[in-house]
Amino acid sequence: MIGFTCAGCGRSFTVPDSFAGRKATCKSCGAPVTVPELSTGGDTAAHHTAGAAPSAAPTAVAAPPVRKIPMRQRRLTADAEQMAAAFHDFPLIRVVSTRGEPAEVYQIEYQVRGLDRGKKNQPVPRERHLVEIQLTSEYPRISPKCKMLTPIFHPNIDPATICVGDHWAAGERLVDLVIRIGEMIGYQAYNIKSPLDAEAAMWADLHTAELPIDARSMIPPGLE
Repeated sequence: MIGFTCAGCGRSFTVPDSFAGRKATCKSCGAPVTVPELSTGGDTAAHHTAGAAPSAAPTAVAAPPVRKIPMRQRRLTADAEQMAAAFHDFPLIRVVSTRGEPAEVYQIEYQVRGLDRGKKNQPVPRERHLVEIQLTSEYPRISPKCKMLTPIFHPNIDPATICVGDHWAAGERLVDLVIRIGEMIGYQAYNIKSPLDAEAAMWADLHTAELPIDARSMIPPGLE
């Protein structure tokens, strides 16, 4: 064995003969050191002032494990980025607020010509609409929960639900769902065969020549 001390701090070290001549750094003071060569007299236990040397052969440092991000969280993050990019400067559709990090609940404002329920269940114009979209724990396998926060007169929308489930697929983008709701509000899209609001369905069936209420494209530039 070779014994020696660090010239910088005086710390003693003992290493195997095979470390003779190796260069290292003192772990106590950081000074550069070299393990002394074996003495010619065969006294391998003699001490030398040469600085610190490794007390054992260098070992590889294991890399920290890579944390796998859950698929749902990756999807929520992608949705949030796409929503911000698509609607940040679009006059017809705007993200008003979000909850969660990444976002799981969106409040969306639509500046779209639609209908509200007036006297005697007759429709009256309405220009501003608020929608809440909740991405549940089953999302994206199950469609988001969508509901109106403002009144509306539409065959496929009632106070608690916007009927989008029949058209949902797990691979569909959230931005496409938001656009489709805008198309529903403007009566570009509606279904009178299985309505949530029978009176609105009857009205739409009798006034198809007046539809859509808003024919403008709900697709932001860059997504078309």
